[in-house]
Amino acid sequence: MDELLKLIKNNAKESPENLAKLLGTTADEVRKRIDGYEKAGIIQGYQTLIDEEKLDSAVVTAVIEVRLTAEREGGFNRIAERISRFPEVRSSFLMSGGYDLLLFVSGKTLNEVASFVSEKLSPLGGVVGTATHFMLKTYKKNDVLMRGSDENERLSIS
Repeated sequence: MDELLKLIKNNAKESPENLAKLLGTTADEVRKRIDGYEKAGIIQGYQTLIDEEKLDSAVVTAVIEVRLTAEREGGFNRIAERISRFPEVRSSFLMSGGYDLLLFVSGKTLNEVASFVSEKLSPLGGVVGTATHFMLKTYKKNDVLMRGSDENERLSIS
């Protein structure tokens, strides 16, 4: 991966001037390269990484494995794209192994996520089976350690 892309991935708020210093180039050149990445679709968007556990309105996240039936024309693409359009689905990935699709789904409650699975996902034509795993705590997200306090960071050896 290009060094500029690595720097932006770690901190999208870094100024073009600071990026230019780190890369030994000019801020105008950095802006031009970023603009080119955006126009080429290499940079798809910018997001803020939020520690949802620290918010008053906690979010329930589940990882859902989905087994699909492949279509003659297009394999899993059509059904995977349809599932990905649901607002509850935050991320979706085609996978190898026992399941075909891996989903990250969010809701306000466990019941809301369960309702999504039973009322929207499972009844879809092409969905053969699902396995839902609720995320209990996040330790690392998108290469960032989600640290609470540093208390008891090292385990004592007895």
